[in-house]
Amino acid sequence: MKVAVLLSGGLDSSTALHWAHLHHEVVCALAFDYGSNHAQRELACAQWQAESLGIPYHQIDIRAISEHLSSALLSGAESIPTGDYAEENMKLTVVPFRNGIFLAIAAGIAESKDAHGLVIAAHAGDHSIYPDCRESFMQAMSTAISEGTYAQLEILRPFINENKTEIASLAAKLGVNIERTYSCYCGREQHCGTCSTCSERKQALSAAGISDPTTYEQ
Repeated sequence: MKVAVLLSGGLDSSTALHWAHLHHEVVCALAFDYGSNHAQRELACAQWQAESLGIPYHQIDIRAISEHLSSALLSGAESIPTGDYAEENMKLTVVPFRNGIFLAIAAGIAESKDAHGLVIAAHAGDHSIYPDCRESFMQAMSTAISEGTYAQLEILRPFINENKTEIASLAAKLGVNIERTYSCYCGREQHCGTCSTCSERKQALSAAGISDPTTYEQ
């Protein structure tokens, strides 16, 4: 199947890109700049990952929308929660309907490029925190996109029932260069090592038995 991959440059989406490259024909990788604290670092990794596989990379600038949305991801590094990747902390980082916005735009681009599928790295570890990562949302959005496109595009979500540790294990098997992925929500040159997403990254790689190549400030 011809597919377009939503690629942020993080560990999950980079692994999804490699998975799609193995199982499908990837017509493009789509990255969205929505004005987040970590956009510069993360999107640089997204471009590197796509180019390493010879996949066309398209970066979509939707920064203008950020002034109308409320989220710690859009308001500076000092707003980012630290500690465990848990519901109480991470609700602060929700960008309202982010995946819905991304998927709607991606559907139009994918159909224009004769694709029949969209690949997104939503996973089980995010279900309790992000409503637009849950399978119920993905099913509804997939139906809407299929109904709204001549190509009857479908959303492929290979990790929807997997946790971060399982994704990390697959990344190692697929040969993903983990060092060229970015997770820190603070957006610093080096991962801070203390924010909730850094904590999740550390725990997943450790649990998967993978040597962590990431340089952390702490």
